[in-house]
Amino acid sequence: MTSFPRPATELSADEARRIALRAQGLLGAPDRRAGVRGVLRRLGAVQLDTISVLARSHELVPYARLGATGRDTVEDAYWKPGRTGAPHAFEYWSHAACILPIEEWPHFAFRRRAYRDRPHWNHELPEGTYEQVIKQLRAEGPLTATELGGAKRTSEWWDWSSTKVAVERALMYGEVVCVERRGWKRVYDLAERAVPEALLHDRLDDTECLRRLVRLAGRALGVGTRADLADYHRLKAEQVDAVIADSGLVPVTVAGWGRPAWADPAALETPPRGRHRTTLLSPFDSLVWERARTERIFGFTHRLEAYVPRPKRVHGYYAMPVLAGGRLVGRVDPGREGRTLVARQVTLDGPKAVPAVAQALVEAASWVDCTDVRVERVDAPEMRALLAGELARLLA
Repeated sequence: MTSFPRPATELSADEARRIALRAQGLLGAPDRRAGVRGVLRRLGAVQLDTISVLARSHELVPYARLGATGRDTVEDAYWKPGRTGAPHAFEYWSHAACILPIEEWPHFAFRRRAYRDRPHWNHELPEGTYEQVIKQLRAEGPLTATELGGAKRTSEWWDWSSTKVAVERALMYGEVVCVERRGWKRVYDLAERAVPEALLHDRLDDTECLRRLVRLAGRALGVGTRADLADYHRLKAEQVDAVIADSGLVPVTVAGWGRPAWADPAALETPPRGRHRTTLLSPFDSLVWERARTERIFGFTHRLEAYVPRPKRVHGYYAMPVLAGGRLVGRVDPGREGRTLVARQVTLDGPKAVPAVAQALVEAASWVDCTDVRVERVDAPEMRALLAGELARLLA
């Protein structure tokens, strides 16, 4: 059984919640000068997902923190090279498929080595396929899987061609990198060409990589349990245990958590104060992407129902939590019809949540160039008129 150091600080549940919000950039004035790249560096990972309702998740994450940043601006911030020609970010497997700051490339060497050391997907590749992909990228520059020779063997979404398997394997090994998404397709290039020379190495041993990622997770979370820290970059519990003592994080206790926790020492230096964001959150936002943590901190049960059969859905296909006043006060399952944002289903945590939910809907509508908001269903029918009245007032 692992023995942990005696906690140095005791936090109330409310203090822990506010620390987490500030660490995630959702409490206090946003750093607009740092913009989207600042959000990425602060969070350390922004999850990608194929679903697009209002916008894709990697666009919704900076929107939640910065407000109405142009969607082209968001994409450019992730993928457009800097003045030196070097990228600001790369895509790799972290919490899931994530956009990561380019300076963290060396710290994923442990994962690249692990991928190289075990077979993948049980796919047998025709002889020479992997080498041909590398040769073609070297000769022709950045290409999609389709441009490399085809992404699929059949119309089934999962039935990858040997070329697609080869280039994805090269990405996992670190020989290839995704340099942008074009129409949601990955654009691949050789890592030796895309990653700055000073970063293009696997010299760091596993312990150093893990120590850095646990430290980054602690900074992004503000305060978290071992499970929280492990989940952020999908590490194993024993990997966290091996490096936590040397990570720079401070042992703490949090009232009501019932398990050991660690905090970013910088988060403990000054009380978390400032303006709370009122916003819709992507279901894949790092504030809420771990269900147990979300329930522990906010008392809010969060589940993506996009893959749940329609009759079994409770809150809707893409229910987005509503953050206001540092609390999760409801859910909205959104859609769009022309220039109308449609709230297909709204769940409210009492009448006090109505103004915040209305504000979040109107601001989101404006961001995606909608001029009207229509509510189809409210879980508490008696609050439908209240919500409609508040929306009418804000849209007037």
